Parts: sequence; structure tokens; C-alpha cells
Amino acid sequence: MQYSNLASVYDRLNYGFDYGALADYITKQIRDNEGVNTSLVLDLACGTGKLTFLLRERGFDMTGVDLSENMLAQAKDICYDKGINDILWLCQDMTEFELYGTVDACACTLDSLNYLTKISDVKRCFSLVHNYLIPEGVFVFDINTPYRFERIYGKNDFVLEDEHALLAWQNDYNEKTKICKFYLSIFEENRDGTYTRLDEVQKEKCYTRRQIEQALLECGFEIISVHGDLDGKEADDRDEKWYFTARCKK
Repeated sequence: MQYSNLASVYDRLNYGFDYGALADYITKQIRDNEGVNTSLVLDLACGTGKLTFLLRERGFDMTGVDLSENMLAQAKDICYDKGINDILWLCQDMTEFELYGTVDACACTLDSLNYLTKISDVKRCFSLVHNYLIPEGVFVFDINTPYRFERIYGKNDFVLEDEHALLAWQNDYNEKTKICKFYLSIFEENRDGTYTRLDEVQKEKCYTRRQIEQALLECGFEIISVHGDLDGKEADDRDEKWYFTARCKK
């Protein structure tokens, strides 16, 4: 997932998402389940770094990893504007990333793992996270659920807009392959009032809860909890998103 065309408008078009609530949830999961005093945290598939910044504000020493140079460029611009110079940004694939040392916890959110369209790639990612986590380190992540793929995405269309940008979003979910293609058309306003159109195609894979839990166990994790929302509701089959917390066992 590179979001090469969407990077410049990504945050503006996600204005309705409560990043603060997500940062609070992750912080609580780490603090409640840490084996040590967590300080070093990896934000894997960090995008423009909006969550990374919020976790930094909550006292963590942050590293952000993302495959998209454009998304990281947005994050670095924000750092420059705010005078922030203590976040390490790395442009790397989440299935092949390398860190300079271990971290105490890892977060991977906003359905980033669904963009890995093979379970073998999910396991590669989990194995790398396990490798770089300290013993008893906490891994918090979310995935889009089968309910969201089948009932919300399906073959439905959506439009997201703000004052100067619009995203037309067409879905095509294949029940057999369990892959949903997102056909994205971005219209961004120029200074002279004209609009530039950019098109992009993204894919997500639908995984069952059992598949994800089995992959975690195979990669050396102990599952702590699976929630259906950021308030800690127990997960069920009608949730649109599942939030997993797991502990690294070594």
C-alpha cells in the first residue's frame, strides 16, 4: 500500500476519524499489559504519522515505518513545521523492514494488515514484529472484518470530501478470492480554482479471526484480547473492525 496519489489529501479526507481515541486505546493496551516500562514504540505502516505524533505526545519514543515516500514526506513536513526532531522515520516494506534495535511495543493500525493480500505475508510481518519486540513486548493492531468486506464494502461506492478535495471511492469485493479492489479517483483543487484528477487502485484481503489468531500463535505471540471497538467491547461477528493485543513470547 503506497498511496502515491492520495498522500497529499489523506488526512483532510479522514477528518472524521478519531485518532485521539485510537491513541488512547493503544496507550491503555500497552500500559495495562507491558512487562516493563515501555518507552520505545514502533508505528508500523504509519502513513502521514498522525497517530505517531499522538503517541509521542503520550510519552513514547517513536519510530515510524511506511512504504510510501509520499506519505512519509507529509509526516516530515509536519515535523519541520512543529519543530519535532526526535521521531525516526524509515521508508520500508512492512514485510521486510529492518530496525536498528529492539522496541518495547508495536502498533499497526487503520487496517494496514489487510493490504497484505497473502496470509504468508501477514506471517512474515508478524515474524518481523516478533523479532524486533523485546520479550513480553506488546503488539497492538487492527484489521477490517469479514462483516465490513461483505456488508459495508461489497460493491458499494462512497464519496469523501472537504473544502478543496474530493475522493470518489468504488468498491469491488470478490467473494471467492476474498479480495476487495478500491478504485480511487482524487480531485484536488489548484490555486487557480481548477481541479487535478488522480486515479489509484488499492487492494485489501479479508481474513477471518481464526486465520489471524493462528498466524499470531505460529509467530510466537500470546493473544491477550480481541475487541470490537475502542471502548473495549468483546469482539463478535458483526463488528466492522477487530482490535488485537498480543504479547511477544521468547
